[in-house]
Parts: sequence; structure tokens; C-alpha cells
Amino acid sequence: MTVSPVTLKNTKLGQDLLISPPTLGLRGRIRVPGDKSISHRALMLGAIAHGETQIQGLLLGDDPRSTVACFRAMGVKISDLESHTVVVQGVGIDHLQEPSDILNAGNSGTTLRLMLGLLAAQPGKFFTITGDQSLRSRPMMRVIQPLQQMGACIWHRRNGLAPMAVQGQPLQPIHYSSPIASAQVKSCILLAGLLTAGQTTVTEPTLSRDHSERMLQAFGAQLTIDPDTCSVTVSGPAQLQGQSVVVPGDISSAAFWLVAAAILPDSDLVVENVGVNPTRTGILEVLTMMDAHIEFMNQRTVAGEPVADLRIRYRTDAPLKACRIGGDLIPRLVDEIPILSVAAIFAKGVTVIEDAAELRVKESDRLAVMATQLTQMGAIVRENPDGLEITGSRDLKAAELDSHGDHRIAMSLAIAALRARGCTTIHQAEAATVSYPDFFSTLSNLTKF
Repeated sequence: MTVSPVTLKNTKLGQDLLISPPTLGLRGRIRVPGDKSISHRALMLGAIAHGETQIQGLLLGDDPRSTVACFRAMGVKISDLESHTVVVQGVGIDHLQEPSDILNAGNSGTTLRLMLGLLAAQPGKFFTITGDQSLRSRPMMRVIQPLQQMGACIWHRRNGLAPMAVQGQPLQPIHYSSPIASAQVKSCILLAGLLTAGQTTVTEPTLSRDHSERMLQAFGAQLTIDPDTCSVTVSGPAQLQGQSVVVPGDISSAAFWLVAAAILPDSDLVVENVGVNPTRTGILEVLTMMDAHIEFMNQRTVAGEPVADLRIRYRTDAPLKACRIGGDLIPRLVDEIPILSVAAIFAKGVTVIEDAAELRVKESDRLAVMATQLTQMGAIVRENPDGLEITGSRDLKAAELDSHGDHRIAMSLAIAALRARGCTTIHQAEAATVSYPDFFSTLSNLTKF
């Protein structure tokens, strides 16, 4: 009989994950939860569209639930999230109700940042917004400043921190040149532009993920996209129509299993139904540069998004090799850098991650936390202001680790623990439920003695 080397224990401080290295590789076929970015956008656009929006494959993690709670508080009817198809009854683009209480975005930066664009352009309505302790420490000036250029009236704590208050009013169109490539900044401004008479344009230094553009066009918004200048223009005021949305599997969630199979001997794993939008596939490009064995199978288009089944096998003929990760790649894999740093430990040579200072203002300072936690496991990691240098081909040892309440840190450390000698403990492992509610059960099912 085989048993899983994974144990989850409840403690006074949360949940501890105990992991011992399995004796077998990862084999079989799995599916990952729906894409978090697409789930948020489907809920928001469905809420402000006319008519009914049906969503299949919605991520049921904590972050989309925060979006649902906020829009329900503003009068939007959203059906039971546990059903196969979630139905959103749209109220129209300018008919969100003024809530009777404070809106709570929980841990979700996407909820807060994108929602600000909609709320700022709701004339005559007043909104107050907060989040959990982590979200209240994360910078929001990157969206507040361009909204203020449009005429938005937003009050906030120092440095743009929540809680904040918004007095909705008519806005003016702008052409905003963003200093960073950020899908959240771009999407916030475009959503404000939906309610603003005229043309609102966002130009980025490099192309960020384009889920908002794809979905806005599907819902009927008039968009002009110029890939040569990394610019997108929305014409407002817009009228959106409810749609049927099928959410593909989240490549950011698939990344944990892709790296796990690449570093765990005797692995042969297929991750089905993964969204492979080219603005999100940096993780696949880097793993290919590292000589991981990845196959695209059953490629197709679902609801405007490219989808494929991804097969990854452990290479017995050659180890992973180090590479340099930076520049235009970063916006296309910024969420996957924690798990890529795990892959780098088992790659021959020194992997350099640069241009990634953005990770310091995520749910945790991901550069500092990954450097500290992996060093405790015996890895050689040098922390730089904008990235990491990781010397590969190292054996890891079991350690007592802490996720710092960050879902991607918790899952990345769990994958690293599969190749560590002895039993590793990860504190605050429950953070994984933010984006991957079934991560623990999938890990348990895939790993056996």
C-alpha cells in the first residue's frame, strides 16, 4: 500500500504542512483551478454588463470570492459559486449601488485595483474600501495617480494605502504612459475609460498580460490595440452585453506541477486545460531554456483564450541548466518567479533573476522571503535589489519554514520540500487557498511513498 508523504496539521497560528520526499515521481493527469485573472475580470464585466453572464470554470479561491462579495454589496446578483455555472445578473455600467457598508477586498490586489477604476467613475456615489492586513500594506498609488489625472476623487492613507474612500464623479479621458508594465494598472484605467466620454489610452513600456483586452472586446467594448507601441485605447461611454465565459486552467497554478515534475526523478505528468495566452507563457519559455521536457498537446481556443494540455517529463539524460531571467520576460512570468527560483536550485550553473523589484510589493516581499527560506534549506541564494542569483545543483535539507501568509510562497516551498532530505514543516500553509483551494489534496494524491 502507498501512502502520501504530505500531512496538514492545524495549529494555533494556522495550518502547518509537513512534507517528506516521496520515493516515486509525479505521474498521471491533473487539472488546475480556473485562471484567477480571468475569473476576476469575468465577474466584474458580467456585473456591469446588460443581461446575464454565465461563467464556467470560475476559480473558487479566496480572491475571487472577495470580488463576488464586493459586487453583491453593490446590488449585483451572483448565483451560488459552488454550482457548475456561475450566473451574474448585470446591472449596467453605471448602475452599481452605493453600498451600505465598507467594501472588503480581502487579500486581493486585483479586486481593489481594478474596482477602483469602476467606482471612481460612478457619479454621485460614495464608496469606502479596505482589505486584510497584507493588502492594507500594499501600494495603490500606481492606480490612484492616473485616476486622479482623470479627475477621480480618492482619499487614502499615506503612500496610497487602504483603507480608502472614493467619491464617484464624471471623469476625463487621458493618454497615460505607465512607467511599469502592469495588467492591473492598465485594466484599472481601461475600466474607468468605459464610463468616460472619449478615448482613454494606456501605453506600457512592454506588453503585460492582455486578458482584459480580450474580454472587453468579447463583451462589446470598442478597443484599439497597437502592439508596436504597447498601447490600448478604449472608447467610452460603453455598453457591454452579458456573455458566456469558459475560464481555462491557471498557468500560474500549473507552474508548481511543471517545476515539480521537472525536478523529481521518474515524473511524467500531464496538466490538462491550461490557458497558454502568450502574455502569460514566460514560465514555459524559461523552463524550455532550462532544458525541461515540455510538450503542448490538444491545442485549441476556448472563449477567445488559447488552451493546451501540457506534458512534462523528468529528463534522465540531462539536468536542468541555469539561465538568465529578466527584461521583457518579467511581466509574462512575474507570479511564477518564486517557483522558478526552486527550479534554479536543481539547475547546473548560476541562474540570475533580474528586473523583478515588483516582487517586493506583492503579498510579501517575495524576493526576500524566497531567499531566506531557500537558504534555510541549504540553497545558495544571493538577494539583489531587483532579483536573485541562485547557484544550482544543490542538495536540500529539511527545515522549518514560513510562507509569510503568501500563497505562492507556500506552494513553492512545498515543491522544494519534495527534494529535501527529511521532513520539512511549512507554517501558514493555508495561504495557498487564496488561489488554489485544492493544492494540498492534489499534492497528497500525486506524492506517494
